[in-house]
Amino acid sequence: MSLAHWIERHAAFTPAKVALHFKGQALSYADLAERIRRLAAGLRRELGIRHGDRVAWLGLNHPDCLVLLFACARLGAILVPLNWRLAPAEHRAILADAEPKALFCQAAFREQIEEIRPRCRLIACDFPGGGWVALDVLLQADALPEALKGEPDDAILIVYTSGTTGQPKGAVLTQDALLWNAINSAHMHDLTSADQVLTVLPLFHVGGLNIQTLPALHAGASVTLHSRFEPRATLEAIALRRPTLTVLVPATMRALIDHPAWPETDLTSLRLVTTGSQIVPIPLIDSFHARGVPVAQVYGTTETAPIAVYQRREDARRSPGSTGKPVPHCDLRIIDDAGQDVPAGERGEVLIRGPNVMSHYWRNREATAAALRDGWFHTGDVGHLDDEGDLWIDARKDDLIKSGGERIYPAELEDLLRLAPAVADVAIVGRPDPTWGEVAVAVVVAAGENRPTVDDLLACLEGRVARFKHPKDVLFVDELPKNALGKVLRYRLRALLRGGST
Repeated sequence: MSLAHWIERHAAFTPAKVALHFKGQALSYADLAERIRRLAAGLRRELGIRHGDRVAWLGLNHPDCLVLLFACARLGAILVPLNWRLAPAEHRAILADAEPKALFCQAAFREQIEEIRPRCRLIACDFPGGGWVALDVLLQADALPEALKGEPDDAILIVYTSGTTGQPKGAVLTQDALLWNAINSAHMHDLTSADQVLTVLPLFHVGGLNIQTLPALHAGASVTLHSRFEPRATLEAIALRRPTLTVLVPATMRALIDHPAWPETDLTSLRLVTTGSQIVPIPLIDSFHARGVPVAQVYGTTETAPIAVYQRREDARRSPGSTGKPVPHCDLRIIDDAGQDVPAGERGEVLIRGPNVMSHYWRNREATAAALRDGWFHTGDVGHLDDEGDLWIDARKDDLIKSGGERIYPAELEDLLRLAPAVADVAIVGRPDPTWGEVAVAVVVAAGENRPTVDDLLACLEGRVARFKHPKDVLFVDELPKNALGKVLRYRLRALLRGGST
């Protein structure tokens, strides 16, 4: 059954209910269903989109991105949401890999696409055509007479990974994977049709699209969608729109906490804030808890759709810093380098198995074979389980520093160094060393004009972690290179330490 059935059914039960609220305009479930039907017809008749064809979207968050997703689901086609923050060369590579038959583009990105000149039909979302097909033309088509064709095992999304290791890959998610992810989200959030979800994270990533937004539409809830994150607009929406749920990453949490309106903003409508995408600093969680808002962590990857492990509301204060327990419809393992399961307390690679996991990497058999083995997805993350069965993420496997035969986990040091008043941000990365193989180096963003000395930083670690873990050098930068969800691009920092640039 196609994902588009979600909207069709809610349009039948609650046609007038608001599905999406965007820039002061409301789109009911009946309106959303009709727009999806018309766009699906336009895709088929005007553009010739068929089962398995790819359709790309380049733009900020907009209801039509979701309309396009469900229209593709009706046809068994595949949406490729593009990260609008990427450079033209990066978009060129992704488009060459995905080979979409059509590309929907907002005006802000028109010049970039015309510079790339992809070999596909170009759809103008919000500007006069000028050689492009206008979106309004596609929406004039009458609904297709035939029944919905999308099936559960059809691919619906190709989401290119965030590229924290430097080489994005296209994770292929099926319609069934998104359904099971929505079911997992419902359990995590106690999500029902009565909820109001505020979405400020980008829909080009599974965090913005799949943690709450699509699950809310599956549940028949209402979503307030922002085109992009802006601290003041987010705080105003919390006060005025009264959402019950929202997803934030550490960077957006920090931006809200630092905003002048933070202390006075009424946050009482929020039943839960969900966070993740990286190891979340405890002080950020504490700041929300101090305002009476529980913060629960979720763990997963692009390849797991992403919900695989999470805390529920009642766990938020019990175990801050952990990512919680495996979801009801996923299995989890922690294995050592020999592939054997490790006991609680010991670190190893995190493996996930479940119906929400990707089917494969697009046109990349080698990467697929390396990541999917015997039904288990190898995440590349290093973590451990505590005695209560909660998962703690310690590092990316690639970020693990091996120094003189000992293992150094960056997060352990970063959590301590962030407590120093003189440190605004920090990342620990490994640098090749002729004696030790690798040594830890702290890349620091100073909080003020007076930079802390190496001795100042080491004093924060003294007596708290073993001496062999202490950074052997400190590099100061104006800011850490990060992707759209705030994950530090450590491969760029390693290049910087080798004498390159970030």
